[in-house]
Amino acid sequence: MELNSSPKKQASYASLRNINPRKLRSYKEFLLILPFLILVALFSYFPLFGWIYAFHDYKPPFPITNDTWVGLKWFITIFDNPVRLKNVIRVLRNTFIMSGISLLFSWFPMVFAVFLNEIRCKPFRKFVQTVTTLPNFISWVLVYAIAFSLFSTNGAVNSVLQQIGATTEAIPFLTQTDGIWFKMWLWLTWKNAGWAAIMYLAAISGIDEQMIEAAKVDGATRMQIIWHITIPSLLPTYFVIVMLNLANFLSNGMEQYYVFQNAFTQDYVEVLDLYVYNMSMSGTGMYPLATVVSILKSLVSVVLLFVTNTASKLIRGEGFI
Repeated sequence: MELNSSPKKQASYASLRNINPRKLRSYKEFLLILPFLILVALFSYFPLFGWIYAFHDYKPPFPITNDTWVGLKWFITIFDNPVRLKNVIRVLRNTFIMSGISLLFSWFPMVFAVFLNEIRCKPFRKFVQTVTTLPNFISWVLVYAIAFSLFSTNGAVNSVLQQIGATTEAIPFLTQTDGIWFKMWLWLTWKNAGWAAIMYLAAISGIDEQMIEAAKVDGATRMQIIWHITIPSLLPTYFVIVMLNLANFLSNGMEQYYVFQNAFTQDYVEVLDLYVYNMSMSGTGMYPLATVVSILKSLVSVVLLFVTNTASKLIRGEGFI
C-alpha cells in the first residue's frame, strides 16, 4: 500500500528537482574539499595567532598580560643592535645563496625527467624512477646518518682513501667550509630530484603523440624531438615552478641545515628558518625577537608571491593565483 507524502515533503522534493545540476555539483565538490580547507585553516592560519608574542615582552613560562605589552620594541631592536643586525645579514646571505643555487639549477629535475622518459627498457626505467624517488621519503636525520657513515673522519670514504694511499690523514668532509653551500645543494638534489621529476613526467605524458610521430616521419632524431617538442612542451610547467620558488625565496626549510650544522659550518648553513628556531630555542627568552623575524619573513614572502604572479601575467599572459 503506497502512502501519500505530506505537502511539505512534496514541496522539498520539488525544490530539489528544480536545483540547477551545476550548482548541485559545485556543492558536492565544495563538500569534498571542505576537510582540506579546515586542515589548511588549522595548520596555516590558526598559528598566526602566535604573532602576538612579537608585541609582548614574553618570557616562558609566564603568561602574556597587559603589563608585558611593549608595542614595536622588538621590531626596532633588530636594527638598533649592531650584533643582531650583523647576524641577520649573515643569515640572509646564507638564505639568498642557497635559494639562488636552487634556482640556478632548477632545470635539473626537468632534464632528468626528459632523459628518464627516453629509457626504452620499461623495467629499468621504473627501477631508476623508484630508486631516485625513494630518498624523498627518508627523513633528514637518516640522510645525515648516511652522510656521517660515508664522510666522517672514520667513515667509509676516508677508510678507502687511506687504504689505497690516496691520503695519509682523514679528510673532514662534514666540517669543511669549502664549497659547503654546493654540498648542501647536492644533498638536497639527491633527496628531491626524483620526486620533483614526477610533475614533469606527467607533463610529458600529456604531449600529443601525433606531433612526435610526425617528427619521426620527417626524419627527426631523438635529440631533435627532445629539443623541439618535449622541452618546449615542458616550459610552461617549468616557469610556474620557478615562479613559485621565487615566491618562497626566503623559505629554505630548516631540517637539512639543522642536522648538518656544527661548530665549524654553522656560520655558513644557518638559514633564516634555522636562525628563527635557534633563537627561539636558545633558552635566553628570545621568543619575541624570533617571532619578529618570522613575521618579516612572511610579509616579504607574500610580497614576492604577488610580484612573481604579476611578472607571470606580463610574461606568460596568465598568473598562477
